[in-house]
Amino acid sequence: MSALPVFRWRLAPDGYATRRQLRAAGLRPGGQDVAAQLERPRRRRGPLVAYLYRVDLAVPVRPMTPGRWAALAAANRARRVCPHCRRDAGYVIPSSLGTCVPCDSPSPSSRSL
Repeated sequence: MSALPVFRWRLAPDGYATRRQLRAAGLRPGGQDVAAQLERPRRRRGPLVAYLYRVDLAVPVRPMTPGRWAALAAANRARRVCPHCRRDAGYVIPSSLGTCVPCDSPSPSSRSL
């Protein structure tokens, strides 16, 4: 395996893009290997690395089908249901709490002495 070309931050030649840049252009890597990498130097730590893909080998993003939309809606709905009280909280339940806010911190009047 040959070594990847390494470019300094903001100095990559045209024809290369990160995954996010490809996605913004409506493209995806499409199975190609990483073609190059960017390195941004930092003080006291190793450099930040971003992987680059060739734009000419990228393929269009697959369109969302009705089944994929339904699966995404079901996954988001499941993230809003409290596992303790089984109610839809109306917001995505924070993973740090694990339950909705009322279940995590009940009101003082409902606490037993």
